[in-house]
Amino acid sequence: MSRFDWNDLQSFLAMARTGRLTVAARRMGVDHSTLSRRISALEDAMQVKLFERRSVGFVLTPEGEALLGDAEEIESLTVRMGVRLHAETSHLTGNVRIGTPEGFGTYFLAPQLALLGQKHPDLNIELVANPRSFSLSKREADIAVSMARPSQGRVYARPLVDFGLGIYASQSYLDAHPPITKKSDLLTHSWIGYVEDLMWTPELDYLPMVDRNIQPRLHISNVISQLTAIVGSSGLGVLPHFMTRNHPALTRVLPDEVYLTRSYWLITHPDTHDLARVRACSNFLTEQVLSLGADFWKG
Repeated sequence: MSRFDWNDLQSFLAMARTGRLTVAARRMGVDHSTLSRRISALEDAMQVKLFERRSVGFVLTPEGEALLGDAEEIESLTVRMGVRLHAETSHLTGNVRIGTPEGFGTYFLAPQLALLGQKHPDLNIELVANPRSFSLSKREADIAVSMARPSQGRVYARPLVDFGLGIYASQSYLDAHPPITKKSDLLTHSWIGYVEDLMWTPELDYLPMVDRNIQPRLHISNVISQLTAIVGSSGLGVLPHFMTRNHPALTRVLPDEVYLTRSYWLITHPDTHDLARVRACSNFLTEQVLSLGADFWKG
């Protein structure tokens, strides 16, 4: 086997994780022709074909699959070396990607980013607020906020905060429909729930905890769109209390009878957990969550 360049191996990892030449090139900060040359150089050095081009993108060959694990070990080693060799300083640079559920990212974290930018002006923050799980081992995020502790994989995970949820409806919806004075009344109303096969975590399956007989009429894949539909008088739905504070059109229904709780978890990967920039962002996030107090999160 000929010698190969570390940049070629990084390009291989980017391609393996994205499956798209242009996306991988953008992640590496090079043009697609440069990345293509690096992949070809690595294949020449290894004397094997690493990718097959298909309609869905670039797919690893069996030889590429075999290389992937070793390449990730080398990548992890370089990260650990960097942690040991570079002492933490107050002047932080580099990128930190934070992956969160859409409600948490939009209604809590996004408004805090100005303060984080003031504390660390040379830090580049990427907020990915999507209804999905994030793979830290594949470097989809440096920090992840999840609604459950991961059941597998090498991660650091700790509880971040518990939050409350309740039933909400617009006042105009309530004025136009029969009154709700007890739980049995809920079954006569229109409901908004998740698209079942797009529910990214079982923790979102709220409605059976209200009443197992509830059958949503409208199914929406993310909580922000659900909130908008509820504000628009499409029906009843379950929402986190912290998301409803700036929506005076919303009214909480049966607050004494229905109160749900869930948790957010803060998750980092062992290979990047001790990086100064990652630790600074994790600490900032935790401090801001706690500073808002239980009333903000639990309603």
